[in-house]
Amino acid sequence: MRLTWHGHSTWHVELGETSLLIDPFFDNPKTDLSPEDVSTPDYVLLTHGHADHIGHASAFSDATLVAVPELAAYAAEELGFDEAVAGMGMNIGGTVECGDAHVTMHRADHTNGANTGYEVEFGMPVGYVVSDTAPENLGSEDTETFYHAGDTALMSEMRDVIGSYLHPDVAALPAGDHFTMGPRQAAIAAGWLGVDYAIPMHYDSFPPIEIDTAKFVEAVDSHAPEAEAVVLEGDEQFEL
Repeated sequence: MRLTWHGHSTWHVELGETSLLIDPFFDNPKTDLSPEDVSTPDYVLLTHGHADHIGHASAFSDATLVAVPELAAYAAEELGFDEAVAGMGMNIGGTVECGDAHVTMHRADHTNGANTGYEVEFGMPVGYVVSDTAPENLGSEDTETFYHAGDTALMSEMRDVIGSYLHPDVAALPAGDHFTMGPRQAAIAAGWLGVDYAIPMHYDSFPPIEIDTAKFVEAVDSHAPEAEAVVLEGDEQFEL
């Protein structure tokens, strides 16, 4: 599995012959790319409807969309997507096969509305567990599993459900504070998840979420000593 971080919460995941793009938003200082520089993935996964997560989704509307039904309906109506997975949005707790990837949706502890002249509710915000095998087979040394936590606070489901049953190997965790977890809570999340690698995201994009990533590394060393903190540069790849 090859993971590329394009800044903020934007990730390109390559698994086998399948490519997935999560939360496309290229107006951030960590990437030198524009949407036109990125080839259309097979699937676009949206965690929630805030502008810094769906900002460039319409540029990839030829891909198959994965989102909760409310956000999928909005994307079909307003962002040019023709269909979602199996012709409809998936929902929390469900797993769908996306080419060579198995994608399991889990909730995130955040908000998910938009004010576009009228109030729009996009359903519950989520995160995704992307793996090369079905959830019931996860946890062996042969599987490769990536958890994109979405925009979230620290929540006990990371310990009780995602870590215990979905067994991610690497987690991309929001660490910018203010709108999501900060470095310490993200590090606690890494410990609860039991991951081998913890990667910070959703930081430095705007003044309120500028952080010193050294604090994330220190916090992981303290709260998740079995995990390795990996701080990527924008557009840098990580191979699992």
